[in-house]
Amino acid sequence: MDGQTLQMVTSIAIVILVVVVAIIGLMLFISSKQEKKAGKKSPNKDEKGKESDSKYQPGLTRESIYNFMEFDEIKDNMIVRKGRKQYVMVIQCQGVNYDLLSEEEKIAVEEGFVQFLNILRYPIQLYVQTRSLNLRDITDEYKRKVRQVEDELEQIRIQLRDAQLRKNEKAIKDLKFQEKRKKNILEYTSDITDYVGRLSLNKNVLQQKTYVVVSYFSSELGNMSTYSKEEIDNMCFSELYTRCESLIRSLATSSVSGRVLNSEELAELLYVAYNRDDEELIQLSKALDAEYDALYNIGRDVLEKKKQQIEEKMDMQAAKLASESLIEADKELKEKKAELARTEKVKKRALNIVDQYKDQMSDDLVRGTKKKIIEKTQEEQSQITGQAQEKLTNDQIEKLSKRTIKGKRTV
Repeated sequence: MDGQTLQMVTSIAIVILVVVVAIIGLMLFISSKQEKKAGKKSPNKDEKGKESDSKYQPGLTRESIYNFMEFDEIKDNMIVRKGRKQYVMVIQCQGVNYDLLSEEEKIAVEEGFVQFLNILRYPIQLYVQTRSLNLRDITDEYKRKVRQVEDELEQIRIQLRDAQLRKNEKAIKDLKFQEKRKKNILEYTSDITDYVGRLSLNKNVLQQKTYVVVSYFSSELGNMSTYSKEEIDNMCFSELYTRCESLIRSLATSSVSGRVLNSEELAELLYVAYNRDDEELIQLSKALDAEYDALYNIGRDVLEKKKQQIEEKMDMQAAKLASESLIEADKELKEKKAELARTEKVKKRALNIVDQYKDQMSDDLVRGTKKKIIEKTQEEQSQITGQAQEKLTNDQIEKLSKRTIKGKRTV
């Protein structure tokens, strides 16, 4: 009895254990299903709990864009990176034409550059950016000047009409001189504006700018747990600005001037770096003047660029084929016209010869000879032009013969 009881208790315990495991598995399965459904229904949110902006591409979140851009924000003439762990300032350098210097000046520049390298106690980066020359601001300024000169010229013309009504000869003479001078200025300014406008359309006109990138890491401050974000930003700014000023003074010894880029210029630098092919589509200064609070990368997809490149290549090939075919067709047409003119002259001379000796031939022989001459001429002309030969009647032969003789006499 004891053995049977023990076996029964063991069986019950095993059954209970199996049931408990099955219940736990069922509960885990149900909870995982609920989490998947909740994940599908809830929209993606960024760190602030706002819905992500995915209107440009499905599944593209604002956080993924920030991760791609590799910087957090631009603040106080600094690029903030890696969650406020790194702060970056950029110095724009204006170099000197080394090849035009004398030997003494070259030695001085080299010594200054060596001094600049010797004072470096922290890593820097040199960055060179090539841009298309942007002359839109200059063109807009010229257009404003043109409108101003036009207004001044209109005022002079109004004064000139008043002086003519008063018959003031001295005022008329002075105003005509001023009108002529303003006309010359307006014409000159308009020519400059047109020239600069055409020059700005040429994307092959490039300018190269050199930058020194200086970094400062917040870990260099030591223990930051007692500081707020604002205090960390201010201290990093002070240290980074001190570094940049020291570098600018050192670069000046090698005749290289430099200045720290402000926040707007940093935004333009990054914008051009991320939109190398489409930097001219949006002018950053105008976008900021319009108070846009965000700048999006508008670079086209690489497949779209390849497609456009193929289309442009096909257009060039089509234009080349059309021009070559036009030249060949024009050449063939001129050759055909020359051949037709030659056969026409031969026909006229042959008909004139028949008319000179028609007294020695019968009328039927004269008509038959002329018919053969015209038919052979038309056959030759049809071979040149590729058209079917037209059969002529006796009346048509007489008319053609008279027209040829009349044309010969007129000549």
